[in-house]
Amino acid sequence: MQHRFLGNSGLKVSEISYGNWITHGAQIGDDTAHRCVRAALDAGITTFDTADVYAGTKAEVVLGEALRDVRRESLELCTKVYWPTGAGPNDRGLSRKHIAESIDASLRRLGTDHVDLYQAHRYDHETPLEETMEAFADLVRQGKALYIGVSEWTAEQLRAGHALARDLRIPFVSNQPQYSMLWRVIEAEVVPTCEELGISQIVWSPVAQGVLTGKYAPGASVPEESRATDETGGALFIRRWLRDPVLEAVQRLQPIAQECGLTMAQLAIAWVLQHDNVASAIIGASRPEQVADNVAASGVTLEADVLAAVDTALGEVVVRDPALTAEQTPRTRP
Repeated sequence: MQHRFLGNSGLKVSEISYGNWITHGAQIGDDTAHRCVRAALDAGITTFDTADVYAGTKAEVVLGEALRDVRRESLELCTKVYWPTGAGPNDRGLSRKHIAESIDASLRRLGTDHVDLYQAHRYDHETPLEETMEAFADLVRQGKALYIGVSEWTAEQLRAGHALARDLRIPFVSNQPQYSMLWRVIEAEVVPTCEELGISQIVWSPVAQGVLTGKYAPGASVPEESRATDETGGALFIRRWLRDPVLEAVQRLQPIAQECGLTMAQLAIAWVLQHDNVASAIIGASRPEQVADNVAASGVTLEADVLAAVDTALGEVVVRDPALTAEQTPRTRP
């Protein structure tokens, strides 16, 4: 397992992270989740990503239990705040109140006294950015969070947040966007801004929720019990790709992967890791063997002709519009 610096900080993260969105506390049982975490540790993964909202807060509990006997200093533990975790009007967002209460709840569930990276899960348009960043600064000074990051912020939002963080003297080091061969909306504006500011990307869905593994065939029904059939498990993110032009393009990646001696998943993960501004790619797993397969992408170098072949294979199905958000489906494509 290779490690990379996170932003311009001295913190190193494993270039493949283990995330538990959708899986822990929802799609798989706790015993299987623990085995997947053990497989990640055995493969050299040190960075674990979760969020308070995953599985209605249970995902943090499961991850904390799975890591209970692991030396805390050997891990980089990351979680997030923003989405609703209760029915109250203040059980959401990035207010000082919600941030202060959410970090304490996350620490209890994770069984630790601090997280290495605390992330704003989205931008809060209803709370002054100054209030949010001052609340994050308080957590850093209290030792509850060592570094600050965000998820799915625009270039303009990143620039404003970074300026405040600099004034408050707290380390704002990461953004967590969706990024894959198919979804490249960060390349136009977010990545150049982050390179300028010293912020890294920790990317989610590098295999496009499994679509880039090639298991969804054009003209065929989706496999039973796949994520595409699970209304609670990210089906929206998969279904955006379940169109024959996309699936046919993905099938054209198969010979490229074979030529490189990689599985389709490994090719997809290795592809995002070719970009210098990407510090880590988050993988998920419902079986321990998936972890071992994905981790083999660490340290892989794809030559320029391979990257060009990927672009040719995917052609116009690639989404690049920086106006799109992670939750949106491409609007102008068939």
